[in-house]
Amino acid sequence: MSNFIFSKDWFSHNIPPLTNIFSHIQPKTILEVGSFEGRSTVFFAELARKFQSSVQICCVDTWQGSVEHSHINMAEAEQRFLHNVSLISQQIANIEILQFKQSSHQAMIDLLARGYANYFDFIYIDGSHEAPDVLFDALLAHRLCKIGGIIAFDDYLWSPNRPTQDDHYLLVKPAVDHYVNTYQRKLQVIQMQQLYQLYVKKLAD
Repeated sequence: MSNFIFSKDWFSHNIPPLTNIFSHIQPKTILEVGSFEGRSTVFFAELARKFQSSVQICCVDTWQGSVEHSHINMAEAEQRFLHNVSLISQQIANIEILQFKQSSHQAMIDLLARGYANYFDFIYIDGSHEAPDVLFDALLAHRLCKIGGIIAFDDYLWSPNRPTQDDHYLLVKPAVDHYVNTYQRKLQVIQMQQLYQLYVKKLAD
């Protein structure tokens, strides 16, 4: 990734399972919720283009950060994102990267209103970690994902607190579990060795 500019790496440990998923579904249309500096965006673009002649990635982020980003200059993070996606677009032909600088809920509702239901082959959820936000992200992602597509939830086992002091409002897992349990007839959980992320295959609307 020479010439790309990243200040953090919260993504590389997810590459092995995501590589397996991409080799299986070979996505052409990707929705990324939570893009930060574009490290995951660049990875998705490079890998997806190995399977498809053209790739579209919709990147959603407010670039305002949340509690865990209080020590980070998010304006600088957005500039690094713009630099990195511009660079990958120059290096690899036929990659369309669209930036949606708004909340995940508003962006996904807007996409649904514009006819993008059942559109995306792969959706990556790495936005707000507060349970109500994650649940709404999951429900909207289910509508936007194609049947047979994959929804990936990052930080499934993440917690800002010690295990005995967990606050479910601030956890991804309870919200994702609620979605999975409610939609159990319409999805399949993909079993992977790495459980820090959870992967769901959509079977029906």
